[in-house]
Amino acid sequence: MAIKNYDNLFPLNKYLKYLVSFLFLFLVYIFIFNQIESFNKEKEEKLNGVIESEEVSNLNEYFLNKLIISPFREYKYTIKNNDSIQKILNNFNVSNKEVQSLTNKLRKKKLTNIYIGREIVIVLKKIANNENSIVNIVYPISNVLNVEIRKAGQNFTIKENVIKLSKKEVIVKNIINSNLYSAAIEAGVEPNIIVEFARIYGFEIDFQRDIRKGDWFEIYYEKFIDDNGKVIDTGKIIYASMFVNKKEINLYNFIHNKEAGYYDLNGRSIVKSLMKTPINGARLSSSFGNRKHPILGYTKLHTGTDFAAPAGTPIMASGSGTIIRSRWCGGGGNCVKIKHNSTYQTVYAHMKNFAKGTKEGKKVKQGQIIGYVGSTGMSTGPHLHYEVIVNGKKVNSQRLRLPSSKILDKNARKDFEIERIKIDLKLSELRNY
Repeated sequence: MAIKNYDNLFPLNKYLKYLVSFLFLFLVYIFIFNQIESFNKEKEEKLNGVIESEEVSNLNEYFLNKLIISPFREYKYTIKNNDSIQKILNNFNVSNKEVQSLTNKLRKKKLTNIYIGREIVIVLKKIANNENSIVNIVYPISNVLNVEIRKAGQNFTIKENVIKLSKKEVIVKNIINSNLYSAAIEAGVEPNIIVEFARIYGFEIDFQRDIRKGDWFEIYYEKFIDDNGKVIDTGKIIYASMFVNKKEINLYNFIHNKEAGYYDLNGRSIVKSLMKTPINGARLSSSFGNRKHPILGYTKLHTGTDFAAPAGTPIMASGSGTIIRSRWCGGGGNCVKIKHNSTYQTVYAHMKNFAKGTKEGKKVKQGQIIGYVGSTGMSTGPHLHYEVIVNGKKVNSQRLRLPSSKILDKNARKDFEIERIKIDLKLSELRNY
C-alpha cells in the first residue's frame, strides 16, 4: 500500500492563503476608491450648482462693476471736416457747463484751431444722467506743438507742450510704371515731398508728356519722427535724381546768398523764370492755336493750353510775382493773373476756387498753390486753361524758350563742390546700408 506524502502539499496551501488575502485587500481598495470618487463627484456638482446660482452670479457682477470696471474712458478721435472742440465734446456727451467753460478759455488763449486728419485723445469720467466729465484732453496744433488740458477741481489747466522730434535722413528710389505720383507713393514717399520734388523738376520736365515707363527717380530727404516712430513732418530734399528723356538729371540742395536752391553737377541752378507746367497729374487736352470752340461752335484762336485734371487738383504759380487779378473773369470763370516781371505774365482760368491768401496785390512764390481745378465759366469739364503773355502778347507756353538758368560764380562753385562731395559720401553710405 502506497503512503501519501503530505509534506509536498504544505507549500501549496501556504501560497493559496496569500492569494486569497491579496484578492480580499484588492476588493476592499476598489470599494473605498469608488466611494471616494462618488463623494468627490457629488461635491463638485454641488459646488457647480452654487457657482451657477443666481445669487453668486449677481455677486460676481457686483464685484466686476464695483471693483474692475473703471468709470474712466479713453477715446481716440480723428478730426473731420467742420469739427470743433465744442462739437467733438458735445458728441461725447460732455456736460454743457464744462464745454462752455473750456471753449471760452481756449478762445482767450487762441488755441481753438484743430486740423482735419489729426488725432485728439480724450479721457472722460462718467457722471450722473449719462453725462461725462472731462479728465484730460490732448490734441496737436502744429507738427511740433500740442495742447494738453487737465481738469483740476472745477477749473481747467491748459498747457502747450513741445513735441520732441528726431531727424532721420532717408533715401528712396523707384521705377516709374505709370506716373511719378503712384511710383513715389508705392515707395513710401510722403505726399508733400512728392509735390516739392515735382516743383523742383517742373522747370525741366513735363510730367504729363516726358515720362516713359521704365524711367526712375531717387530722393534723399529729411524726416522728423516722434518717440513712437511716427513721421510727424518732413524736411528738405537734400538730393534728387531723375532719369527721363534718356538722360539723368542730378540736383543738389545748396545755399547761395542765404537762399536755398537746387543745382546740377555743373553748378547750374534748375530754376527758370517759369515752370513748364503749373499742374501735376494732368493731360494736355487742347493746345495753343486755332480750333473749333467746344461751346460757341465756331473756329477761333485758342490763346492758351488746356490741361484736363480732376476737380480740386492744385494749381501752382508757374513763377514768382504779384497777383494782379483774382476774381470772376466771365467766360474764364474764376481766374488768376500774375505779373512776374516787366516781360512775363501768366493766366489761370476756370478754377473751382482760389487758394487761401490768393488776393489781388499779394505776392506769390514760384510753385505756390494759387487755386484748384474746376469747370467755372464757359467750360465743358474740369480743366485748367493756362496762358503765358510775353511783352503783352499771348504765346504758346509749350514752345516758349525761357532764359538760361544762372550758374554759380567761381567762389560759390568751390563751396558747392565741397557740399556736393559730402552729399555723395552720405548717399553712398545710405545706399549700402
